[in-house]
Amino acid sequence: MKIAVSASSPGLDGDIDPRFGRCPYFLIVDTGTLSFEALANPHLAASGGAGIQAAQLVASKGVEAVLTGSCGPNASQTLNAAHIEIVTGLSGPIRNAVRDLRPGIGTNTGQAPDAPPRIAGMGDAGNPSRGSGGGGGMGMGRGKGRGCRGGSSGFGRG
Repeated sequence: MKIAVSASSPGLDGDIDPRFGRCPYFLIVDTGTLSFEALANPHLAASGGAGIQAAQLVASKGVEAVLTGSCGPNASQTLNAAHIEIVTGLSGPIRNAVRDLRPGIGTNTGQAPDAPPRIAGMGDAGNPSRGSGGGGGMGMGRGKGRGCRGGSSGFGRG
């Protein structure tokens, strides 16, 4: 079986990188022989679309599965479209993960991403309390104050 592993270094003795689209390397490993090809991730510093481009890169290598720490929604969608199994929730030495590989070993296989989407201009999508934006509306009150003769209208800041 041919698999791709998100790697922190270009060898089997390195660790699985927790990020799929922004990992420094991908190891394309033949699980039967443990022969591998180390690919530097050219999309590591992309301003956007790193997950999609990384998924297209590993799909072009003919892999059947991806082993990683986490995988975002865009990368998951691209890998699913290529019929590549996604195994997430992994960490530690790559050699151990490859040796122990069985279908369904990870915490998330198949369809759903396990990382929150990143939306440009919307702050940290995984933490809504850190989002951007703020109120600045203008209230259009037409108050009739007590004790006043006649009515008054005013504009308030809401």
